[in-house]
Amino acid sequence: MFASQQLFARPWQPWRPSRLLLLVPLVLIVVITVADIVSPVDIVLGPLLVIAPAITAWFEGPLLTGAIGGIAVAAQAIIGWRSSVLWTRNTIVQVFALIVLSLLIVVFCAVRDRRSRELAQVRSVAEAAQRVLLWPLPHRLGTLQLACVYMAAEEEAEIGGDLYAAARGTEGTRVVIGDVRGKGLSAIGEAALLLGAFREAAHHNSALPELAAALEQSVTRYLADFEPTEEMGERFATALLLEIPDDDPVARLTSCGHLAPLLLQDGHPASVPDLVPSPPLGVGLTDPGDATVAVLPFTVGDTLLLYTDGVVEARDRGGAFYPLTERVAQWSGQSPQALLHHIQHDLLAYTGGRLGDDAALIAIRRAPATDHPARRLPHTR
Repeated sequence: MFASQQLFARPWQPWRPSRLLLLVPLVLIVVITVADIVSPVDIVLGPLLVIAPAITAWFEGPLLTGAIGGIAVAAQAIIGWRSSVLWTRNTIVQVFALIVLSLLIVVFCAVRDRRSRELAQVRSVAEAAQRVLLWPLPHRLGTLQLACVYMAAEEEAEIGGDLYAAARGTEGTRVVIGDVRGKGLSAIGEAALLLGAFREAAHHNSALPELAAALEQSVTRYLADFEPTEEMGERFATALLLEIPDDDPVARLTSCGHLAPLLLQDGHPASVPDLVPSPPLGVGLTDPGDATVAVLPFTVGDTLLLYTDGVVEARDRGGAFYPLTERVAQWSGQSPQALLHHIQHDLLAYTGGRLGDDAALIAIRRAPATDHPARRLPHTR
């Protein structure tokens, strides 16, 4: 992401804005030098030359910053020569101080560029992890229009403890959204496990309670092998399982400790009242196979908004939680992509750009059936 910059642009290359900005420190050096020479003896402007390399460091690397620093030192020597005080103690100290300050600025540029390269590598790793774990949901699955968004709480991270996935079957679509305990990079392992378990089990279990039981077994086996002793019983994951048949205008939901979604009908958002959550996955308090399945009408034009607790637990500067239900009402008639676009920007503005926890959202809208065959995801999805 950060390519090494050439010291000077080739003649046939168009100048970039940063090269034009180099005129600013160069003009400053000329102005300060001339002003010092023509000024009275008691007015000394030479020390202001340090401004030139300092300004250059804002938009250039250490090489050009050092070059501007060298020009500034030469200008300081010219001032001393024209004033016939080049070899005086005061001028020598000024030149030496300018050299030291210029070197410090160059070192700062080098450290900044190195950290920028490291940051670029971290971002590339995070982006690769996101592509591998959180495959983007297609915009259309069968009679459904989908959109998803992920916002990581940790700076420079692209993925964390929240997750989502979709699986296309012969009779409908299954979707999962979940949240493992913890946030950021430390929660990726559990998130990857749950995603892999869902993508496999979604095609082998005919009912949502059976699917929940299969996910519980996978999480339990993982924790038995890898859960640290000091965190025994403290690691778990919440999940909301959703099943939408192609030919039946309903949606079936099972919650394993996860928040109920919002159903947007006729411009009015409302939570799912009959969704009784089971304990989270990995807790092992009850049999997930006995989980309750809520069935709600889901007709053409309806939208389901699935989200994690990082959305509704986000706070503004005054400590107030984000009012998702009230905010989403004004965008309920828009497409899934537009709906999530508005929510994401509004949420970040509400929190001042910083989230306290990872946040994920999925918008699913029942669209009119078309003559085209429903898209089917690969079996591994």
